[in-house]
Amino acid sequence: MADALKVGIAGLGTVGASLVRIIQSRANELAVTCGRAIEITAVSARDKSRDRGIDLAGVTWFDAPEKLAAEADIDVFVELMGGASGPADLSVRAALARGLHVVTANKALLARCGVELAAIAEEKGALLNFEAAVAGGIPVIKALRESLTGNTISRVYGIMNGTCNYILTRMEKEGLSFKACLEDAQRLGYAEADPTFDIEGNDTAHKLAILTTLAFGTQIAADEIYLEGISNISIEDIHAAADLGYRIKLLGVAQKTEGGIEQRVHPTMVPHDSVIAQVDGVTNAVAIESDILGELLMVGPGAGGSATASAVLGDIADIAKSRPGAQRVPVLGTPAAALAPYKRARMRSHEGGYFIRLTVADRTGVFASIAARMAENAISLESIVQRARPDAGTSEFKTIILVTHATTEDSVRKAVAAIKAESYLIGEPQVIRIERPKAF
Repeated sequence: MADALKVGIAGLGTVGASLVRIIQSRANELAVTCGRAIEITAVSARDKSRDRGIDLAGVTWFDAPEKLAAEADIDVFVELMGGASGPADLSVRAALARGLHVVTANKALLARCGVELAAIAEEKGALLNFEAAVAGGIPVIKALRESLTGNTISRVYGIMNGTCNYILTRMEKEGLSFKACLEDAQRLGYAEADPTFDIEGNDTAHKLAILTTLAFGTQIAADEIYLEGISNISIEDIHAAADLGYRIKLLGVAQKTEGGIEQRVHPTMVPHDSVIAQVDGVTNAVAIESDILGELLMVGPGAGGSATASAVLGDIADIAKSRPGAQRVPVLGTPAAALAPYKRARMRSHEGGYFIRLTVADRTGVFASIAARMAENAISLESIVQRARPDAGTSEFKTIILVTHATTEDSVRKAVAAIKAESYLIGEPQVIRIERPKAF
């Protein structure tokens, strides 16, 4: 049997502690499966005195992760601290500079400088694995980087943030407000004290940017994503979607068009009977559409200590099974030097149409005016429904719900802007895209 693979772990939070526990409790099984033992020989964390419920006897402690990466007697550096810069960035660079293999779950770091880190790893002949950075325990990185080689991918999309999916699920199934569901998610540990990064779509955007590069062989472009979160989704939207046969999900979508790559993160209505609509709670789902395989949907735990640790361990096991001198799979599927420049495409005609909710004064001529603004922008309407607002108390205000046929983003925005200029509109319009997945 080959010499043991020596692992150093920076970050002993929920994921790091779970990883240590799994490796130590399943040491014999891992040695047989990988053909060599996996040993944790060094760790780093903020508080050495904290009881994490793990045995660190005989493990070298480093107060600074950068020092662990630069000096520890290890083969693999595992970064589980998080953050797009600072210690995470510095320590990963230090490890790669030594030619050490690196495993990380840090999507923010990869979204910011993944191409640069990939270039360093490839120059040094090191592996940089990051399965846990996107969709937790779902092996979507391996699928895109290795299993789908030879396929031409046209679209990647999915539910990639468990916090948002949990909130939307609770709103629908229990009739709770966004605020109440968010507070409950924070109490249960699904959402941070400051949940902005999750609920405004930034977390999903980082993950989508990584998947886009793997799918289409372009530079990572996290700043080129159209971004909307779920903070403006109301219980009224949830009920209206249900009445129309849809559920609302926060989707990240990347697709290749003739004009370039389109990346977008936003609330989306999906048919109630589609598979992706049935993905509830903190579960994630990623769909891939390609020319040879067709459609692939992967569903599983998207977060949590055990799910993320499982993905990290899978990356470590891959390194343990690899052999010196063997051909390395490029970090981002395509060699870093060969990644194409990112070209952002205009958001094209949306095949599923749009849901538009308007609160208006209840007076003569409103329907006609709205229809005229739509016609002026060449928008065909599938349906238009008027209903009394449940919270109005009188018939002074009405809610008008429009569902359009396929049209362009630009046309919808112009029509909505024209309606906003009218005196009958109350508050802000709500616009949600409708997706009709091909197979799911």
